[in-house]
Formats: sequence, structure tokens, C-alpha cells
Amino acid sequence: MELFDIDATINLLPKDGTVNYYGEIFNQTEAKHYLEILLKTIEWRNDEAIIFGKKITTKRKVAWYAEEPFEYTYSKTTKRALHWTQELLELKTRIEQKTGDAFNSCLLNLYHDGSEGMAWHSDGEKDLKKHGAIASLSFGAERKFSFKNKETKEKIDLVLKHGSLLVMKGTTQSNWLHRLPPTKLVTKPRVNLTFRTIEKR
Repeated sequence: MELFDIDATINLLPKDGTVNYYGEIFNQTEAKHYLEILLKTIEWRNDEAIIFGKKITTKRKVAWYAEEPFEYTYSKTTKRALHWTQELLELKTRIEQKTGDAFNSCLLNLYHDGSEGMAWHSDGEKDLKKHGAIASLSFGAERKFSFKNKETKEKIDLVLKHGSLLVMKGTTQSNWLHRLPPTKLVTKPRVNLTFRTIEKR
């Protein structure tokens, strides 16, 4: 049952990729429940990245879970996956039923408030299934999310709501960048789960 009348078949991008927004697929009670559990039970760690040869530690925290202890490398650092929690499996099943795609891993981000964000980037790591779907699930504070075409610089903005689902697939990562811009208007935390498919080697 759809909680709100949002047409998830609409492609938010004008070309060179596919992004579908499903809106709030969890009601407010469910979304609050999962936010509280994820904040308490996930093994959050400060993220690290190598930028211009220097190790940077972010305020934003991350966690990496999967069906196997996959290694995942981005920003020149490597993480080894922890095994699914019960709640992550529940969320994965819900999203797979909603989208028709299958996922074997999840990268989670914890933004404590609006001062923490993510710079322009694309998820094109070699470990990921090429042109595979990435399902982005949001709990907590509503945040603006932006796309920018790599060639034309055209921008698309939307607001990701508490309990909402966004799916990026096809050639989106090849042709578009995305980011979570910081804002002084948000004082509450947001947890973002990006369900992905790692290619088994």
C-alpha cells in the first residue's frame, strides 16, 4: 500500500541515467522505530579518506554490512563488511519487494546534524555491479539531495523525507554526480542506508 500518491516510475533525470523516488515507504511509527534501532545497534565509526595524500577523519560516521565479509574500497580506504543485523535484513527485504532489485550489501551513513554532508561524487567503485541499482533509504531529518550532470552541469534537487526511498540505476553513476549539501537549518540526525550489489570475484 502506498502511503502517499507518488509515481515511482517517473525518472527524475532528463537523460543519461535513471532515478526513481518512491517517497515515504514507511509510516511515521515504523520510521521512528528503525531510526532509533539503527542509532543504537549499528557499529558506527568515523569515516576516513585519503585526500591529497593526507588521511582525513570525518565527523560523519559510517558502517558497512553485507551477506559476506566483502571488502569495499572508496576514497583510497578499504572496509570489511560486518554481517547483517536483523533490522537490516528486514529493511533489505522491504526494499527488494518494492523495487524488484536484489542487494547483497549496505553502506550506512550517520549525519549528526546539518553541518555534516557529502561533497559531489558518484558511486563508481570497481567493486560495485556495473550499472546496478543503488537503493537509498533515509531515516531522520529531512535533507536536500542534489544531482549534477557531469557534462552539462544541469542540476536536479529534491528533499529526502523520513522513511523515504530513492533508487539510482542504469548509467546514472557514469553521467551524474550527487551530493548532500550541508545546511544550518537542520539540527537533528539523519541515517542514510545505501543498499548495493558487490560483484563476487
